[in-house]
Amino acid sequence: MGVRGWGIGRPGFRELAILAVFASLVSGCAGPVVLAGAAATGAVVVAEERSTDDVVDDTGIKLAINRAWLESDTNIFTNLNTRVNEGRVLITGVVADPQQRLEAVRIAWQVDGVREVINEIEVDEPQGFSGFARDTAISAQIESRLLFDTSIQSINYTVVTESRVVYLMGIAQDEAERARVIDHARQILYVRRVVDYTRLKTDTTTAATTTTETGAESE
Repeated sequence: MGVRGWGIGRPGFRELAILAVFASLVSGCAGPVVLAGAAATGAVVVAEERSTDDVVDDTGIKLAINRAWLESDTNIFTNLNTRVNEGRVLITGVVADPQQRLEAVRIAWQVDGVREVINEIEVDEPQGFSGFARDTAISAQIESRLLFDTSIQSINYTVVTESRVVYLMGIAQDEAERARVIDHARQILYVRRVVDYTRLKTDTTTAATTTTETGAESE
């Protein structure tokens, strides 16, 4: 599997930033949140196109889905990952039973605030550690490329990799920026396919705008 879900499993910088902001809001702190590490400041959420309220709402939706999965079926909770952006829920991962795939989506739709569920769950045998390590490396390379590309506001994007398929979520400033993000993802070794679930900043609709690009297969 690629990047684990927010607040569950292996949290990355974005997850830690959001959780830190959420903690400050709960505690009533009005000051900036300062995180350890390069370029880590309280401005990380302010720089996003999403408002702080949206970030907190998305985090709450994610936690609610994970909690419901855990209560329903530990295999669903263990094998699936979620990303939430403006109420749009992307579910990735691999389950052995087709019924688990249906149940995971059904549960996600029951959570308040969910506007859309993007079902990218595969029915197969879960991949081993080597597959997980490769997916993690793919996501890390793409995120690094976005971060150092001055033509891209990387904070607005989420990258998830499952079985060498890259899923992109977030808000693009324009078509040119979105094209650059997709191109970066396609250039990474071992990427099989890139699936774009981003939306343009000027698009106020909640419907998915899905573009599937064929990545260069490299073995």
